[in-house]
Amino acid sequence: MKQIEAIIRPEKLEPLKDELLKAKINGMNIRQVLGCGNQHGWIAHNRGTSVMMNMIPKIEIKIVVPDSKVEDTVKLIMDTVRTGEIGDGKIFIKPVEECIRIRTGERDDTAL
Repeated sequence: MKQIEAIIRPEKLEPLKDELLKAKINGMNIRQVLGCGNQHGWIAHNRGTSVMMNMIPKIEIKIVVPDSKVEDTVKLIMDTVRTGEIGDGKIFIKPVEECIRIRTGERDDTAL
């Protein structure tokens, strides 16, 4: 199993959720986050003072999928959220040692 963590533009959340549900990828966690990468933010001017606004609103999505679905899921995410502009985000893939469904005690892929 792998955990796929994607940092995306906020406006791409709904299209991505729709595509993940169509692909029968269930169980996702979503958080609002602030950050910057190559974008480095922008300069805001307020009352004669310039301030570097380098924390940009983003959405973080975490999904755990069986190893066999990792590449298809990553492709789906990239195809759905890519605009081709700086700030499209990043995808991180991490190994998951074990998954347990609390309600039933099921483990690993069956718990997903």
